[in-house]
Amino acid sequence: MGGIYWLISKVMLFWHTVWDSIMPDHRVLGSNWQWVLAIVFLVITVRVVLFPIFVKQIKSQRAMQAIQPKMKELQEKHKGDRETLQKEVMKLYQEEKVNPLMGCLPMFLQIPVFIGLLHVLRHLKPGTSDHQMELYGWTKSEFLSAVDARLFDAPIVAKFSSSAADLLQIEANSTTVKIVAAILVALMITTTYLTQRQMIKKTGWNTDPQQRMIQKFMLYGIPFFTLTSGWYFPIGVIIYWVTNNAITLGQQYWVLHKYPPPASASSSNVPYKSGGAKKATDAKQPSGFGALFSKAREEAAAQQRTNGKAAKATGAKANGTAPDAAAPSRAPKPGAKPINPKKGGAAKRQSG
Repeated sequence: MGGIYWLISKVMLFWHTVWDSIMPDHRVLGSNWQWVLAIVFLVITVRVVLFPIFVKQIKSQRAMQAIQPKMKELQEKHKGDRETLQKEVMKLYQEEKVNPLMGCLPMFLQIPVFIGLLHVLRHLKPGTSDHQMELYGWTKSEFLSAVDARLFDAPIVAKFSSSAADLLQIEANSTTVKIVAAILVALMITTTYLTQRQMIKKTGWNTDPQQRMIQKFMLYGIPFFTLTSGWYFPIGVIIYWVTNNAITLGQQYWVLHKYPPPASASSSNVPYKSGGAKKATDAKQPSGFGALFSKAREEAAAQQRTNGKAAKATGAKANGTAPDAAAPSRAPKPGAKPINPKKGGAAKRQSG
């Protein structure tokens, strides 16, 4: 990982030099913006490099969504035969030229960058020997400047869980560090949730139970992970994460409009609702007391119809008429010819 640490350091130092030449080297609003912007532009540099792969990722996801109907057919056809199903699925991937691993590639490529920045910021601490300061291409002055860099008077190398002894070494106020770190962690959780919500809102909930479980984990599990782990990240790392999420929101918005999900995939998914995923058929069915009330109302209406028919039949019998008689028969007019019963007519009637 030494090469990753060296590369991350070089990119940060390059952007620090650029911003240091643009703005004077002093704090504004208690912040050394040269170092803050160096971290922000580290994110931008990584995202620009990975942007072609990001586009391939989106195209791969769209291709995966397009073949979902065929995947369901294979799952129904080879239900219970796992080995045959896997072979048929791989054959389908080859025929459609789909690579399911491409969807995760940009995320995997960003993990070494995140770990590298985390290591470099943890390496920046007072009391380090001159030899250690010059690791990864730093000079002694650049190292000390980064250790002293702050965002709203909170050092970027500090974290919410920093001990009083650690904060004393870098002359930081514990309350200030905790407030700034807590605000950034809240932003990190919010933007992480919004990036997942934006994608699910556009594509809808997957009807496959396993895929829907993954969507729920991405929507709720990862933000919870950032809540529990954010307290141990240096402020500089949280700045990186929030910036990365903000860029992801912008990229996803552009991609979702330029490469919308295929119609077949959208129609097979359940529309997104903030309360969670529900099937459209399930959403129309009452539940709980509503179901009991609806059932009782239907039974009462059926009973009322039955009673009405019985009352009608009883009244007709009392009047001496058939219950199903449509209308009383009329006497024939005087002079009218009688109807021949052989032709299917009624019996001859005596004229009055």
